[in-house]
Amino acid sequence: MNFQQLRSIREAARRGYNLTEVANALFTSQPGVSRQIRELEDELGVVIFERNGKRLTGLTDPGKGILKIIDRLLVEAENLQQASMEYAGKNSGTLTIAATHTQARYALPKVVQSFRKDFPEVRIALQQSAPDHIAEWVLSGKADIGIATEGLSQFPDLVSFPCYRWSHLIVVPDGHPLLGCSPIRLEDLADYPLITYDVGFTGRGHIDAAFAKAGVRPDIVLTAMDSDVIKQYVSLGMGVGIVASMAFDHGRDKGLRAVEASHLFAANVTRLAVRRGAYLRAYAYHFIEQFAPDVSRADIERALDADAPREV
Repeated sequence: MNFQQLRSIREAARRGYNLTEVANALFTSQPGVSRQIRELEDELGVVIFERNGKRLTGLTDPGKGILKIIDRLLVEAENLQQASMEYAGKNSGTLTIAATHTQARYALPKVVQSFRKDFPEVRIALQQSAPDHIAEWVLSGKADIGIATEGLSQFPDLVSFPCYRWSHLIVVPDGHPLLGCSPIRLEDLADYPLITYDVGFTGRGHIDAAFAKAGVRPDIVLTAMDSDVIKQYVSLGMGVGIVASMAFDHGRDKGLRAVEASHLFAANVTRLAVRRGAYLRAYAYHFIEQFAPDVSRADIERALDADAPREV
């Protein structure tokens, strides 16, 4: 039994049993992956994958149990490497953070700047994507930390922590008729084309839920992942924007006006997630404590325990 066999099993399950993708991920050949899988099955005396001819189609019942063990073994192997560097007194390394665009653009810069002063030898790799992809990257070990508003608490093998609450704002050009409405109602918004986030991003679920509950059908004509893109199209007169409160700067966003919308849409909570069972370097704990001051290292360590609640 070797780690390459274990990685082949794990990647096959992660990549929909597509051995070409598994081979690319492991920098090997498809026949090599097939051989690694077959050799481990022969050694264990258990068929791990269901097959249709030579094609893998799913996990057998024993395979599902074995995959969980393989996941734990590979996580511990990765933890061993991290721990060895920690105990060797090395303050260098790479901290990979996966975040949505809004978090990366508006919430992270000051924290990253402060972190770099404290740990100048640590490289930061900042990845941006949708919440589901962020969760997958953290689960796979491609990212150490995930930061997003929606979705992170829905993955049982992630431990997530609340960081801060925020609300949405309505953004319109100077002189827009909605500026004369006080307070603005959902029915008022429905009279105009709307521009907001893609489904699954930056509290979009709370926006949709508010309209649905009120029985009001909005005319959402354009969606984007990027708050700056939304504001740009609002400035062109294409519609009324709904953006995260942290994404609007009264000094920078010339020609636009922001209107409070906390009475219309439920508050949102930005969460930070790490993989259950992961070994975190000291600098990772430091980063988390800077981004979420109410979360202590002791809180994180308790939550990372396999028997702890999955959400804090």
